[in-house]
Amino acid sequence: MTSIDNTALGRLEKEGRLVNAVLKGWTKKEGRFGFRGDIALRFQPQLANEKRPPDYSIEQVLTIAERGDPTIPILAGYLHSFTYLADVAQVLDGTLSPDGRYFIFCNNIDLLAKYRTKIGDITFCVLPCEESTVWKEMMDLAGVDKNDIKTFDTAGKLDYLIDAAKDIEVSCTELSYKEGLSKMGPVKNRNENRPV
Repeated sequence: MTSIDNTALGRLEKEGRLVNAVLKGWTKKEGRFGFRGDIALRFQPQLANEKRPPDYSIEQVLTIAERGDPTIPILAGYLHSFTYLADVAQVLDGTLSPDGRYFIFCNNIDLLAKYRTKIGDITFCVLPCEESTVWKEMMDLAGVDKNDIKTFDTAGKLDYLIDAAKDIEVSCTELSYKEGLSKMGPVKNRNENRPV
């Protein structure tokens, strides 16, 4: 087996951006590397040898990378603010493809909104995420029932969902990044209404 270095995720791993991994390894499909976790977008300044969590990340990421392919074919993740979409494009520059499928669930867009936002030549499908997880949202979008995958391990479940997600068609409104910044609402407090 080759290492993550031979995939589009290799640079992100070297930069220490692949954090909080639930899965970071080869899946059941030959030559496919899977990742479930967070991709750090901005790091806090570090003093001496202390390790600090990132300022912010693409959270709950679901993605794969094929051995020898320089780009990520599909990725889903959560952003706490639409503003961070520019950071996603910058941090992942060179690893995203104009033909890729990139689903970004966002905290502070209208709950009824579905946007197609292009930054450079990369298109993002920006969707609302309300009181749920990226995993559940993607399962719903792809029409996958949890009973279909309950006997699979973590890597097998990711394979199944990613393959189903390749055929997702979402009807979206074209929206520039600049227009999105003017339309976005305040960031909601994720811990609001949670029991203490």
